[in-house]
Amino acid sequence: MDERDLAQSAAQGDREAFGGLVKSHQSGVYNVAYRMLGERREAEDAAQEVFLRAYRAIQTLDPQRPPGPWLKKIAVNVCLNRLERRGTLTLEDETAIPGSDLGPEAQILEREQNRQIRAALLSLPPRYRAAIELRHFQELSYTEMAETLNRPLSDIKSDLFRARKMLAEILRQT
Repeated sequence: MDERDLAQSAAQGDREAFGGLVKSHQSGVYNVAYRMLGERREAEDAAQEVFLRAYRAIQTLDPQRPPGPWLKKIAVNVCLNRLERRGTLTLEDETAIPGSDLGPEAQILEREQNRQIRAALLSLPPRYRAAIELRHFQELSYTEMAETLNRPLSDIKSDLFRARKMLAEILRQT
């Protein structure tokens, strides 16, 4: 079954089909939540909330559209709501060392650079962070971003421009 068939079966009450959707999208939803929230536990909680909301609203999904963008929209909105409630941002240290084929010095430099980028992203206002997440990490088009965030295309372009500018300025200062 392809994703649309899974979504259609899930909308008709097939729990196994919904489980298939969860399985195929859980890492993507978690990654969105982690990059937006900056904490593993909160990202895990947010991902669970996303799938709970999706399960309750699966009948609203257009059967002609793939479920991935719909789930990302829910994920971004859940994260934005959490950020509004939380008000403060934190940054977890990454324990995994990317690029294990690098030497120890290069690993340390890469880890520090990744930490600086994550910190800079987390310092952006939530709407700008969402714009960066959807465009650069989820690789959505501007139109898809506007649909996901339920905002005009001109606002999306403006937010992305401002987010990139702010991010560059923050990284320049570090």
